[in-house]
Amino acid sequence: MNHLKTENSPYLLQHAENPVDWYPWGKEAFQKASEEEKPVFLSIGYSTCHWCHVMAHESFEDEEVAAVLNRVFISIKVDREERPDVDAVYMEFCQALTGSGGWPLTILMSPDQQPFYADTYLPKNSHYGKMGLLALLEAVENRWKNDRSRLLKAGDQITAFLRDNSESKSDGALSKPDHPERLTAQAAAELHTAYDPKWGGFGEAPKFPIPHNLLFLMRYSKRVKNDWFMEMAENTLSKMVQGGLFDHIGGGFSRYSTDRQWLVPHFEKMLYDNALLAFSYLEAYSFTQKTRYETAVRWIFRYIFRELTGSQGEFFCGQDADSDGVEGKYYVLTPDEVNKVLGAKSGEAFCYKYHISDSGNFEGKSIPNLTGNSDWEAQLSQDTEEKEALYQYRRIRCCLHLDDKVLTAWNGLMILALVKGYSVLGDSSYLQAAIQAKNFIENNLTNRSGGLFLSWRNGTASVPGQLGDYACYLCGLLDLYEATFETELLLRAEELAEIMQKLFEDTRKGGYYLYGHDSETLVLRPKETYDGALPSGNSMAAVALKKLAHLSGKETFRASAERQMLFMRAQAKERPSGHSMFLLAQLAEEGTEADVICVTAGAETGHAAKVLRDYRNRHPEQNIHILLKTPENAEKLAAAAPFTSEYPLPSTGTLYYICQNGICSAPVRSLEETENRNY
Repeated sequence: MNHLKTENSPYLLQHAENPVDWYPWGKEAFQKASEEEKPVFLSIGYSTCHWCHVMAHESFEDEEVAAVLNRVFISIKVDREERPDVDAVYMEFCQALTGSGGWPLTILMSPDQQPFYADTYLPKNSHYGKMGLLALLEAVENRWKNDRSRLLKAGDQITAFLRDNSESKSDGALSKPDHPERLTAQAAAELHTAYDPKWGGFGEAPKFPIPHNLLFLMRYSKRVKNDWFMEMAENTLSKMVQGGLFDHIGGGFSRYSTDRQWLVPHFEKMLYDNALLAFSYLEAYSFTQKTRYETAVRWIFRYIFRELTGSQGEFFCGQDADSDGVEGKYYVLTPDEVNKVLGAKSGEAFCYKYHISDSGNFEGKSIPNLTGNSDWEAQLSQDTEEKEALYQYRRIRCCLHLDDKVLTAWNGLMILALVKGYSVLGDSSYLQAAIQAKNFIENNLTNRSGGLFLSWRNGTASVPGQLGDYACYLCGLLDLYEATFETELLLRAEELAEIMQKLFEDTRKGGYYLYGHDSETLVLRPKETYDGALPSGNSMAAVALKKLAHLSGKETFRASAERQMLFMRAQAKERPSGHSMFLLAQLAEEGTEADVICVTAGAETGHAAKVLRDYRNRHPEQNIHILLKTPENAEKLAAAAPFTSEYPLPSTGTLYYICQNGICSAPVRSLEETENRNY
């Protein structure tokens, strides 16, 4: 009997018809394993993962494999997006044991959750020196029967090592390091060493966008007044949007490129990638005013609104790489198809521009791209009617699986991107989308105590929120406050920050644990600090707490931010470039931080808000924190930011107070008076 048929996760439901007797993660599975004295086979993946599908078709839909699993093991399926805590714990074990990780993640462990074997994708049968799944299962069956104690001892030793290593990394983390600014210089040097000057990006194939690296380089470039670092980021952003990583027909970016030149992507599209990339292109636009970056952003948002947005403004996880079991089938085109849709004359011109040929560039067909086109920047915003016709043709020809889970953390990142889109481009539809997503989280992913859930689907919220959920959503709320100046948003952010501290903070050694006191206890309780494809929860917490300390002026949040900065500096010492999101907070400390407090008579509130947003846009290199006090919000703002009670409201007009790095200037009637100051 397969126990996944009543689950809510799209990934688990994909395996509900397997002949494998799958269980979801939970007490029932481990209790059965203990009663029957069987090892546990744990498989972790997600619904849009290509190699997860491959392993499923080869092995989990296979009667021979299922027979062994059902006879020897208790088998558990986990959606990594629904249970990032489980995934993180056993991915750490896999990386320690094998030196690498990825999905699908394959773990063998005891009934008390102690792992003793780890791997990623396994073919059904052994070949090319790679052990097959059947051979592995049979070997473990023999060892479990005849030498079980040796298996379990090895697992216990590795778990103990990981636990001790995690503790030792936190030792001394709250002591003040010497010259913390060296972290940013070292990170920039590391990225420079790994940089590909021809195609952009870092390292060899496969290449991941890692937008937070690009954000760091752009801000570091302005901090040290060295244009080379900006050029690294710009070249990467430009090359990515020219290549096949970017969907030139429907917008949005795939997860990563399988080659050096960003031509052939791994075709799955994820919400978090597109949110972070939108933020990065907006940052580039704010610094350079180059239209290529604005165009890229608008295509990203267009894709999100058409493909990943629910009826209540919520944002879904992502779309699959495969259609009808074929990777990339949805995205590739032939000249015949293009000519059929556009007509021979327009079709021929389109194929020439976007490198669609009879020979193809991917398994006999073509991924549209602008790589090498001299006028690629103009072409990004051209051919809109042709692209729309081909987009509609693609949707009819075949479809993509949609993972329609709603994750709090990823929606928080999308709120961040949309608010920045509104602030930089002035498009109010982006602000409205951010507000709708915020409302969805408050109405559907919030518990009775004000805390967060991690995931929602089909009307059901599940799993207590983890650090990333709180930190990402907290960042989104704070930016949304500075876009709308709705005081309730700042008060809600403070409430969430306090809950985050109570649930996750290690008050003894610093930092925040991945999962909270209200969650299931696993064999490890990690503190994730390294920024991978997603920024770590600890990095996002540092960014959020720094901003909250400025906006609230409260000593409790200032102290929290300082503890988190100390902890993260210690964690980043070994490889600073792996902590680039945290280094955005570090750069803010090294540069100019300006607090702008605007007090205005009620009649001028709308005008004052626009002036404040325009002022920030004119100074993207500055770290500006903005508060707006009016007769209507004065009382609530005093609760959120008590120091604002000392700023008197004018009887008419508006006053602006600017404080730079702890030094305040006399109030001015117009921010234009401050434009020539050296902020």
